[in-house]
Amino acid sequence: MRSWLVRGLGMAVLHAIAEVALAKATVYDPTGLTTARIAVIALLVGAAALWSALDAWLRREDAGRTWFIASLVAGPVSGVLYVIGRGIFVDRTGAEELWPAISGGAAFTALLVLVPAGLGLFVGGRLKRPAEAEPSKRPRPRPAGD
Repeated sequence: MRSWLVRGLGMAVLHAIAEVALAKATVYDPTGLTTARIAVIALLVGAAALWSALDAWLRREDAGRTWFIASLVAGPVSGVLYVIGRGIFVDRTGAEELWPAISGGAAFTALLVLVPAGLGLFVGGRLKRPAEAEPSKRPRPRPAGD
C-alpha cells in the first residue's frame, strides 16, 4: 500500500474521530469547550508532527511529497467521515452537511496535517540516527594476555 495513502487515511480517521467527539461534547455543553478544542487541535498537530518527524528521522524516501499528498487525501476523507460519524452518533446530520465538510472543513484539515508535517520533517531531518551517531570516546578494553 502506498505510504501517502496510509498516512492520509490514518490522519483522516484521527481528525474525524476528534471532530465527532467534539460535536458530541457540544451537545452537552455548547459554550464551555474552549479548553477541549485547544487540546484536540494540539493532539492532532502533535500526531502529524511526530509521525512526519519519525519519517524524516528514518530517512524515508520522498517524505515531503508523501506528506503533501497525504494531507490532500486526509482533508476530504476526514470531511466525509465526519458527516457520517456525526449523522450516526450525534444528531442525524444529513447529506446537506457534506458539501461544507468537503470544502471548508477539508481545507482546514489539509492545512492542519500539512503544516505540522512540514515542521516535523524539518526537525526530524536534523536529528541523527543512533547508527550515525559519533563513536564513543571510551577506550577499548584490552585482552587479558597483553
